[in-house]
Amino acid sequence: MVHLSPRLTANPASVPPNRVPEEILRRVQCEFLEMPGLRLTEPQARRLWDLDAPACSALLAALVDAKFLFRTRDGAFMRVEHATRANTLPSPKGITAA
Repeated sequence: MVHLSPRLTANPASVPPNRVPEEILRRVQCEFLEMPGLRLTEPQARRLWDLDAPACSALLAALVDAKFLFRTRDGAFMRVEHATRANTLPSPKGITAA
């Protein structure tokens, strides 16, 4: 379940590249755990969690560094546990990655 909260914004100067508030990290991790197979691009993540660009970039980088998320070939982010399963599913004929 997605819980709405006030906008999670950060001034670019207030979010060092490798430092994201713990409450935001936990919220995003919980959402990936609650929605197996969730696959988001950075713009989609910004809209979903109402984050500004620097905060979202720092958040996603922190989760990739922690090996919780990985980045797909087309730039989306997915939970690491679903990487093998998602990459082994046959792709429908006639559909190519964007």
